[in-house]
Amino acid sequence: MTLAFRDLFAVDDAFQGIPLPGRTDAWILSDAATAHGIPHDALVRFPEIYVEHLIVELVKPGSGRKGVMPGVRELLDRLAARDDIFLALLTGNYEAAARLKLEHFDLWRYFRCGAFGDDAPDRNGLLPKAIARIAACGGPTFLPADAIVVGDTPLDVAVATVGGARSIAVATGNYSVEQLRESGADFVFEDLSDTDAVIAAILG
Repeated sequence: MTLAFRDLFAVDDAFQGIPLPGRTDAWILSDAATAHGIPHDALVRFPEIYVEHLIVELVKPGSGRKGVMPGVRELLDRLAARDDIFLALLTGNYEAAARLKLEHFDLWRYFRCGAFGDDAPDRNGLLPKAIARIAACGGPTFLPADAIVVGDTPLDVAVATVGGARSIAVATGNYSVEQLRESGADFVFEDLSDTDAVIAAILG
């Protein structure tokens, strides 16, 4: 994102001091544009340029923290094998960026559909969009109370709380177990390596 902003607007380190974790890409970009006096109607090409840089950065050795967090693949395998669980994405990433990131680690195949940062500038608007997308792509129709949002920031927990869903928070990002508990998460884990415990939390 920093490289794309520099390419388009000749501003270095444009996202310095702007909060990133748990926010939508569109929200992050809007704050950066405001901070540097860039008119918002000049941002149209940003997602395209960002994705071009992301393609390159994903395959660069040692650039940023990259990898699959503990237990993620095992958990997805177990959940995908069940007929009472439907896996979908709810992420603040632009859809093209989310797909690139997850395909890089062979995780995209677990998710048939979802809601993305392109769909709502406000992260809290993504849960109803995800539920609608699930129905539209042939998944089940269900109430928010039957959804479980899994994330690693208080903003992810807020998506669930505002939308009437349950939440599972995992401390593999920028927030501690205690901070995630204080945010009101229904369940908090250090990571997702205890597959049985996570599935028990999901099943309630």
